[in-house]
Amino acid sequence: MSTDQPPPGQPPEDDPFSKRPPEPPPGGPPPSGPPPGGPPPGGPPPGSPYDSPYGGGSPYDNMPPPPYGGGYGGGYGGNDPLSGMPPLADTGRRVLARLIDWVIIAVPLAIIGIPFDIYQRATRDGSDFGDTVNSLNGGSQLVFQLITIVAYVAYDTVLTARNGQTIGKKLMKLRVAMLNDGTTPPMSQSLLRAVVLWLPALICCACLWPLLILILIVVDKPYKQGLHDKAAKTVVVTVPQ
Repeated sequence: MSTDQPPPGQPPEDDPFSKRPPEPPPGGPPPSGPPPGGPPPGGPPPGSPYDSPYGGGSPYDNMPPPPYGGGYGGGYGGNDPLSGMPPLADTGRRVLARLIDWVIIAVPLAIIGIPFDIYQRATRDGSDFGDTVNSLNGGSQLVFQLITIVAYVAYDTVLTARNGQTIGKKLMKLRVAMLNDGTTPPMSQSLLRAVVLWLPALICCACLWPLLILILIVVDKPYKQGLHDKAAKTVVVTVPQ
């Protein structure tokens, strides 16, 4: 279960995705107090054994109100950060969105890698493409590694900070939102999110890191946050149709 606490602050007024306060119930609050005209006919006569032994009225009249706001569904006093937000994104759609984003970046990088001789090195050394890209032996491989990191991090940062949607998320009808108010993440939070998401995978843990993030998204309750979401205090929600 997530233990993140949303950062303080009010959402900007010009953000179309900021959460809206709940609408008041129609007709106003119900009237309080006894019904007009006195007690209903047929009530207990004076001296009934059901009269209060405490001098009139019900013995429960002076009891304190119930805790936690006096109702169910308030979520710890009604402070649930997801109140007023669209539903959280389905895990399968998040995975598809991430695969789309990966292909969009990987294809141009594969073309850029031709002048860096990465394919001939892979054939000559008997290693696969991933091992060659992740290796830091040789100046050209180091340059290509830095280009790869910048490409993935910049892509995710800029598009998330613009409107909360990478191309993959836009196609899957998803967006990234701040947990505390539902607004689009600012540039600083978008950068932190992208670094935690991509940097370990591109440097040392190409298979283990994405798998770890996926497992955490599946088991995390109630916000379905990966490690990158926890670091940036964001959630992924659906876009209203």
